[in-house]
Amino acid sequence: MTVLDHAPGEVLADGKPCAPGPRPGRPQGDRHTISEVAEYTGLSAHTLRWYERIGLMPHVDRSHAGQRRYTDRDLDWLDLVGRLRLTGMPVADMVRYAQLVREGEHTFAERERLLSTHRDDVRRRIAELRSTLDVLDYKIDIYADARRRASEGV
Repeated sequence: MTVLDHAPGEVLADGKPCAPGPRPGRPQGDRHTISEVAEYTGLSAHTLRWYERIGLMPHVDRSHAGQRRYTDRDLDWLDLVGRLRLTGMPVADMVRYAQLVREGEHTFAERERLLSTHRDDVRRRIAELRSTLDVLDYKIDIYADARRRASEGV
């Protein structure tokens, strides 16, 4: 089993969409060098190799000369990893998720639990950020009103 069961943008049998499609600027072709992948993802070649070492990346094919050749599925996986990083998911949890995906369908329940727990944490942090944004808006309004009154000579 591969790390992605469906292509981004694909619709599942139950009508639910898969993850959003790839980001703009994706390299063309079906095999990509580490430098192309680094440019596309914004990750360094060192980070990409580290992802492989820690088990976050699935096995990456090699050319006859031993150079890494990433597939579109690898790019799809890196898109997902990038999104998980943006949500603040710990690397250990991402590695665990990757391991569960490689283990197969019998891990669906554990994968769901892992992602659901993380989603709950993301929602909590979003609520905290919204509350903080409300405070910022309030303070900005105070200063804007004070500045307006000062300019009107009130």
